Amino acid sequence: MKKIVAIVSLWVSFAQGCGPSEPPVAPPPAPAPPPTTALPPATTAPPATTAPGPSAALAACDVKQQQVSQEADQRAKTWSIRQHLDKNFPDGKVSWLIKESAYQSFVVVPKAKYFGRCKAGDCYLFAAPAAIIERAVQASMKGGKHDAAALGKALGLPASNFEGPLLKLTLDLDDTPACARLPVETDEGAWKCSGPDDRDCFKFGGYTSGGAPEIMVINAPVAGAQVTAVP
Repeated sequence: MKKIVAIVSLWVSFAQGCGPSEPPVAPPPAPAPPPTTALPPATTAPPATTAPGPSAALAACDVKQQQVSQEADQRAKTWSIRQHLDKNFPDGKVSWLIKESAYQSFVVVPKAKYFGRCKAGDCYLFAAPAAIIERAVQASMKGGKHDAAALGKALGLPASNFEGPLLKLTLDLDDTPACARLPVETDEGAWKCSGPDDRDCFKFGGYTSGGAPEIMVINAPVAGAQVTAVP
């Protein structure tokens, strides 16, 4: 009887979970990998663009003017129009001065398309760096008016060119490219020297007798110029 009671007691103990060992516990599930972030689609960088600058002014020259420009560069030997533009016209802005009366007579009244003296389909214009023209104008001002003699001396041109009310015209060759090259003696408007002592005349090399850089601009468009009064 005692043996039967002992067996029953042992069976009850197992039924209540008090057996000699616990059942195996399953390991916790592995954490889920973090969500991946989709990368933006690859983009292709836009192709680099080249500002017009001096290259555009050179490319605007037709075959005839390219030939004149090449001959001028060969004559200058260690200098060229590209070097001249890079050094003296880095911002592409050129300016020149004209009497207000001449502007009315030769630009406004005939409704001219281009500035300068025209011959055989091309119009020729001497121009200098815009910053140099502006400095010369400001330095010549006396009592609210420009001094023609001071302007002539600064720019290496006859003082008579600057007598009376003037207009300063500025053209940005980056925005409105026109042909540019070194000036030569045969250009329209080139002031011929009367003798070796004549200073107010054209001398080859890209500079006036006053030391101001100059270029020849062919077919400078009237529509692209900024006009400023010089009292």
